[in-house]
Amino acid sequence: MNVLLIGSGGREHSLAWALAASPLLTKLYCAPGNGGIARDAECVALNVGDHQAVAAFCKDHAIDLVVVGPEAPLVAGLSDHLRNEGIKIFGPSQAAAQLEGSKAFTKELCDRKSIPTAAYGHFTDAEAAKDYARAQGAPIVIKADGLAAGKGVTVAQTLDEALAAIDDCFSGKFGAAGAEVVIEECLIGEEASFFALCDGKSVLALATAQDHKQIYDGDKGPNTGGMGAYSPAPVMTEAVCTRTMEEIIKPTVEGMAEAGLPFQGVLYAGLMITDQGPKLIEYNVRFGDPECQVLMMRLKSDFLAALLATADGVLETFDLRWHDDAALSVVMATQGYPGAYEKGSVIRGLDAAGSDENVEIFHAATSVKDGEIIATGGRVLNVTARGRTVREARDRAYAAISRIDWPEGYCRTDIGWRAIAREDDQAA
Repeated sequence: MNVLLIGSGGREHSLAWALAASPLLTKLYCAPGNGGIARDAECVALNVGDHQAVAAFCKDHAIDLVVVGPEAPLVAGLSDHLRNEGIKIFGPSQAAAQLEGSKAFTKELCDRKSIPTAAYGHFTDAEAAKDYARAQGAPIVIKADGLAAGKGVTVAQTLDEALAAIDDCFSGKFGAAGAEVVIEECLIGEEASFFALCDGKSVLALATAQDHKQIYDGDKGPNTGGMGAYSPAPVMTEAVCTRTMEEIIKPTVEGMAEAGLPFQGVLYAGLMITDQGPKLIEYNVRFGDPECQVLMMRLKSDFLAALLATADGVLETFDLRWHDDAALSVVMATQGYPGAYEKGSVIRGLDAAGSDENVEIFHAATSVKDGEIIATGGRVLNVTARGRTVREARDRAYAAISRIDWPEGYCRTDIGWRAIAREDDQAA
């Protein structure tokens, strides 16, 4: 099979790595890819925003399946265009991608299907939003309704912070994404990520994961796109996973089908595990980043076969096998991220760092120049390791990081701390 993978980040590198291991694969292309993905796929300079150009490439190169990594092409309708051209694709339609593209859409679905989630208000006017925030009090969560590249959510600890976040949205800071605002109660508990493949009617749960959004050790500082992750997430016990499937995932898939918007692709539920059980924070319609990296490290089964079963609507007869080992990924970022940072620094020592067979280094923002790896973004590398325990995986990942020569890079030093504390308690 010939496969085209869309995307350029660490998530896409881990997807490319998993796809490249499939015996079904003949040729893997990636548009646009990055310096690491180039080791597993042929990177092509294709404007993925030009849907006709993508379709033409697929026809010229006899592409059997397109796999979309990031959310923006899905929300923009790439899946619909390719399906109309007779090209098979893993990823939801534009209408179904509203689960990520519009927070109000998802909240309304939760209302219809009685899916547990935070109480909320939906606003198109700043003053009405502020009145609601004043009535509710802080802490409170302010969200731009549309896609804002992970920057449109503020967990406001004070009313002044909430009002400023509302002004940010309606003043155009997040472009069209902030034209409408969803305001939610601040849920208390432990966050976790739950993934499921969906073919429009059947659902197949994947492994669980937990990421670390905040920039500094101890989960302090501003939110980022994710500074590390591990799988499995101990907070996602068998009982919690069962409740998540029965109370959140299955009603969502049913509700989408009932609305004439069958969901086909991967459904990523961001959860808060509260005293009352799991509650939905938000949906994404693609794999998480960096959660995808740890999932791919634990997956035993043929990943390409799983994506095909999803695209072909035969998930009901499909299953997946996972390594019992834990996996953990540490994000190395450029100094200054998530604020201003400089591009172009040289990264050395990657071959030595990746010499352990239990370690993979997925590139999130790199290019190759004169034979050297160059950092081209904020989150740059995902140093990912497997181990019998989260602690062992953590130790291997940080041992690999110690071999990387990149003075301009940094990382958190405590990825996996919650799971390791649980392991220590169990061992005591």
